[in-house]
Amino acid sequence: MIKPFRLEIPQSTLDDLQRRLDDSRLPAPLPGDDWDTGVPVAWLSELVEYWRTGYDWRAVEKQLNDIPQYTTVIDGQQIHFLHVRSAEPDALPLILTHGWPGSFVEFLDLIGPLTDPRAHGGNAADAFHLVIPSIPGFGFSSPVSEAGWTSDRIGRAWAELMNRLGYDRYGVQGGDLGASISPEVARADREHVVGVHANGGPAPMPPYPLPAEELAQLTPIEQDRIARMNAFMQEEFGYIAIQSTRPQTLGYGLVDSPVGQLAWIMDKFREWTYPRTTLPDAIIDRDRLLTNVMIYWLTGTAGSAAYVGYAQRPPWGVAKENSGVPTAALIFAHDIIIRRYVEQENTITRWNDVDRGGHFAALEEPELLTADVREFFRGLR
Repeated sequence: MIKPFRLEIPQSTLDDLQRRLDDSRLPAPLPGDDWDTGVPVAWLSELVEYWRTGYDWRAVEKQLNDIPQYTTVIDGQQIHFLHVRSAEPDALPLILTHGWPGSFVEFLDLIGPLTDPRAHGGNAADAFHLVIPSIPGFGFSSPVSEAGWTSDRIGRAWAELMNRLGYDRYGVQGGDLGASISPEVARADREHVVGVHANGGPAPMPPYPLPAEELAQLTPIEQDRIARMNAFMQEEFGYIAIQSTRPQTLGYGLVDSPVGQLAWIMDKFREWTYPRTTLPDAIIDRDRLLTNVMIYWLTGTAGSAAYVGYAQRPPWGVAKENSGVPTAALIFAHDIIIRRYVEQENTITRWNDVDRGGHFAALEEPELLTADVREFFRGLR
């Protein structure tokens, strides 16, 4: 059964958030107060002040409720999703999957151009019907009902969702976790999936550490990606170590403190947007950043999102079956994926390296992502 869904956050919940922001206690700045030790107090305090005095959830809630939303239960888990049908009769169904620390909010700027290309300078033949679910344990697809929501299980759930919506021929797209989940939809439903499009992916990643003899075989751009992957493992891996081993313990702090939740997510938006030296709110609108954080805060899903995102352990070194479904990879400047490893598990028919853009493609480069999605699926309709 599919049920209509509306955001109706109680005023008491918003009043509680306001009190917590009014009474927030920030730490003293560490020496230098720069990003090397985490989110700077000077920068975050300004964002907290804007959240406290300038951000209007009710206006955002109204905008979100203008988008058709639904819930359904698949494999015992509530799944929340947006479903926006195009007016074009020959539109291709497309399911978009977000990542961590994102949400369905990532895709808001893609809805118009993908469902109504004629109104956005495109061709009606490139129209899509969009399905945008929240990953189990994230946002309104919560609370997570049980363990084991691995990428392949989520892929099977997405295939069932598209079946329930009556779509027997469709495409899949995603980044971050979505880039891992999207190929799994094709493996689960290869008879109905016409193509897979992933930004920053899909898996597998290069081996770590990469043997010297393999490194010597890579191109200069691939060697740069390995160098950045090595730096990530040395400087940024801590959040994965925490989220994959103690997600519940972390959840107590983030669910109780809006400033803590904000800082945890903003740390990643700064590190993963492009260029890294630019502040995240200079790349992505402040209201959109805060709306994404609000999805985590209002649903109390810091722990469950961490659990689903990083606590599942696939068999080490076991290669995935290649579904044979045509697959496109859009690789932005921040990304570290390398084609020869991706081709071990995927049928790559389109590979596009670009010299700009970061991890949050739909938020940072929506026009480029839209154009690449349109071009890839144009030959698969």
